Parts: sequence; structure tokens; C-alpha cells
Amino acid sequence: MDSFGNFEVRGKSHMRIETPQRADPVRTRGHRGGVIPMHRALAHFRLGPMNLVTAIFLFVLFLSVWLALLPWVCIFWNKVLALGTRVLPLRAELGLAAHHLTPFIRFDVPYLRMEPVLPSTQTWWSTCAATLTLLVISFFLPGKLLPVAYLLRGILLVPASALLYFAILPARFPHTPDSYMEGLVTAGIALITTVPLLFGLTYYIFDFGLLKKAFLTAITMTHLALFLPLQVLLQVLFLQKTVMFMPVLYIIFGMPINILIIIAFYSWGMTWFFRPVRN
Repeated sequence: MDSFGNFEVRGKSHMRIETPQRADPVRTRGHRGGVIPMHRALAHFRLGPMNLVTAIFLFVLFLSVWLALLPWVCIFWNKVLALGTRVLPLRAELGLAAHHLTPFIRFDVPYLRMEPVLPSTQTWWSTCAATLTLLVISFFLPGKLLPVAYLLRGILLVPASALLYFAILPARFPHTPDSYMEGLVTAGIALITTVPLLFGLTYYIFDFGLLKKAFLTAITMTHLALFLPLQVLLQVLFLQKTVMFMPVLYIIFGMPINILIIIAFYSWGMTWFFRPVRN
């Protein structure tokens, strides 16, 4: 004990006092020094029983309504495509492919039929020049558009491979416009059918409320249903020139565009306010 009444510990102590570790503030700051808060979806995520019940209810509801309306939607698409063949400069005929999911759900998928056209020499060289021009432009884009430049170069791989194929083996192209058009519409139907399931797993689990969840699903499926026949007509305008454009239309401007539409609606819905918490 010292003169002040305090005990003094001589020698080395084997006890280690743990001090609380503070979180590294750099991990929560952006490149400009601002604080990056937790995403509101993670901060308010509550997977309660009602959210599960709502997810199951909306999934069954929209799937049932869509399957019941699918034959009528196909009739609507048939009329839109028929109108497009009369108004637009198309060398295509309207075709129907019978499908059935169950003995009670039967529908005729409309699509456009046309003769396959191999690329002419002028078309091949024009496409090659356009591809090379876009490739050169990608190297002169400013630094802040570097992601756009890499994306453009990746996209140009598709027409470049098509040009190479049709320069070597043009007569052995295995796909026809008829099968492609029918497959595009069929894939569109399949994608719209999966929207309730996708939203059920990724959107309905959040506490947005029944009306917002139903509204987002309805406008997404409606938009895709209205977009699909217009997408078919636009692709036919290019496909009737030559089947060399088919890889670009399928890989770049086919179902990836429809998937991006779903992602856009989902992103918009995630910006809405959550339902207030009831204490």
C-alpha cells in the first residue's frame, strides 16, 4: 500500500483486460467521406407470418388469373400481329401454334412466319462496317464511360461471331425465322408466368402492404403482355432482311430486355415506403 491508501501490484500481472473494439469508420464511408447507411430493405426487413400468407395468396391469385386469361391474351396478340402485318412493311404471314398446359387450359400462340433470307454481300459488309465503327468508338469514350465501353465491346462479340459464321458456313445455319418467332412468344409467356413466383420470393416478403404488392405485380405483367407483340413486330422488321441478325436479336434484344423490364419494376417498387410498424 502506498501513502495514499492505494494498493500497488508488484510484478507482472497475468490478467488481460479486454477493451471494446470500435468498428472501423472507413468501412461505412463512401469515397467522398460521407456515411453509407444500411439499405432500407435490410433495415426494415421483417419476415412475419402475415408476409408469408400474403406472398402465398398473391402468388396463387395472379397465377390463376394469368392462366385463365392466357387464351384471351393470345387472341389479343393475334389481332395486334395481324394489324402489324397490314400497317408495317412486312413480308410475313400470321401463324398459330396450339399449346395446352392442362386439359382445361388450351391456347394458340400467335407468331409471324417468313422465308429465311441469307445475307447478301452488301448486307454482310455493311454490318461488318457498322460493327467495326462501334468498336472503334468504344476506345474513344471518356474515362467516366468506361463501363459503357466494356459493355459495348461485349455486345459487339455477338454480331462479330455472326459475321464470322455467315462468312464461312452461311448455308448451314440451323435455325429458321418461324421457329425463332414461335420460341420468342413462348418464352415471353413463360417469363410472364414466373413473375408472381419471382415477386413472391423477392418482393412479397417485405412489409409493403397488400395493395402495393398487388399493384406492382399487375402493372409488371400487364406491361410485359403489351410489350411482347410490339417486340415481335420490331424484330421481324430486321429479321426479314437476313437471318444473320437472329443471334443479335435473340441474345441482346430478346428475353434479356424483358428480364430488365421486370428488374426495373422491382427496383421501382423497392423505393416505395414500407408499411408503418404497429406497436
